[in-house]
Amino acid sequence: MKMPRKVNRFCPYCKKRTEQKVKEQSHGKPSTLKRGSKQRAMLRGLNRGIGNKGRFSRMKNQAKQKRKTTKKTAIVYTCSVCGKGKDQKKGKRTSKITIE
Repeated sequence: MKMPRKVNRFCPYCKKRTEQKVKEQSHGKPSTLKRGSKQRAMLRGLNRGIGNKGRFSRMKNQAKQKRKTTKKTAIVYTCSVCGKGKDQKKGKRTSKITIE
């Protein structure tokens, strides 16, 4: 999905239409050593041995047949006048966004 770099939108802080920069919100990576994570259990040596490994034996997307392959992207608009950038909007469900 292609999006423009700058868009004229209404800014609730300036209370007028201003030029705003478009940016896709970056999501942080999840912690690998959270309680209940596979990495933590593997470090404890729980996936070794013979027989059924339980949740370690199946692949990631095998649990549910019809799994969604993409997520809705969050788009952040930053006002060029006041610099506020809290205005977010749910994007469409696409695999990749290119901001031109």
